[in-house]
Amino acid sequence: MVTLAIDCMGGDHGPKVTLPACRTFLDSHPHAKLLLVGLPEALAHFSHPRVTLVHAMEVVEMDDPVEVALRRKKDSSMRITIEQVRDGNAQVAVSAGNTGALMAIARYILKTLDGIDRPAIAGQMPNAKGGGTTMLDLGANVDSSPEHLLQFALMGSALVSVLTGIEKPSVGLLNIGEEAIKGNENIKKTSELLRSAAKSGDLNFYGNVEGNDIFKGTTDIVVCDGFVGNVALKAIEGLAAMISDFLKKSFSRNIFTLIAGFIAYPALSRFKKLVDHRRHNGAALLGLRGLVFKSHGSADELAFLTALQRAYDAADHDLLARVKSQLAHAAPLLMASGHLVPTLSESE
Repeated sequence: MVTLAIDCMGGDHGPKVTLPACRTFLDSHPHAKLLLVGLPEALAHFSHPRVTLVHAMEVVEMDDPVEVALRRKKDSSMRITIEQVRDGNAQVAVSAGNTGALMAIARYILKTLDGIDRPAIAGQMPNAKGGGTTMLDLGANVDSSPEHLLQFALMGSALVSVLTGIEKPSVGLLNIGEEAIKGNENIKKTSELLRSAAKSGDLNFYGNVEGNDIFKGTTDIVVCDGFVGNVALKAIEGLAAMISDFLKKSFSRNIFTLIAGFIAYPALSRFKKLVDHRRHNGAALLGLRGLVFKSHGSADELAFLTALQRAYDAADHDLLARVKSQLAHAAPLLMASGHLVPTLSESE
């Protein structure tokens, strides 16, 4: 059995979305148990043989400053959810709450793995191949050094390998051009480190990729700093919303837009489904001593269900052990770059 701890109060919609998604998830995952964390009155009517209710007295609001969430709300559903992982009651935590607060609390409660300076947020972007390109960082770190980007690449490789079964997923470094001479000094140094990792067998480094390669699916993984990654994430969400809005308006104006909408509807509907971020929801907070997954704050039931499924798969395939193994294998390279990583047995 795999046990997930769920912050039922997080996100824009809270229990109205999280609880129905949890019930649907339980119906399709007979080997899963859930620890539902939330206000007593919000959980009062939820009952299931594979569910344990864990009460919290506070909620981290979406606009709460990190300091408030971390220092003042010590009985929040978000914090108690992560404590379930720390205490060994659950293998993975899931929350749709405030991203900054979730990262701060998770880092404070769980601590980072040996050799990891900064955890990263890794999520999927839809691509033209019908799957997803894993991208990191998606917003945890606005400024990242070459060493940090190397760590992100190693952890991202472990994540994709576990979730897709690809033994050596390809890694691309986001740049303004494919040529090695392009990019700022930070990117050039990162490229050198990733090429060294490829030579030592730690990574399957493809080389530099451009923004359009994310959506082409040129590589399995794209590595970048959190500023760029978050902009790309918001752009694809905005595109999906624009298409949805167009489809609605096409059938509500005049005869000309009605005809145009009717003609374009099949193709646009397929494209909308392709870029639907709900089907790629669920970002992993990598680099911690426990598994934490972040759902989009505005997630509906389908989106939150997707996040639960990704979290379950990660725990079921022991992602944390794979990340540790990946870092241990790359220890000589990380040591050379100034980041000493003990062997796997020493880490444990």
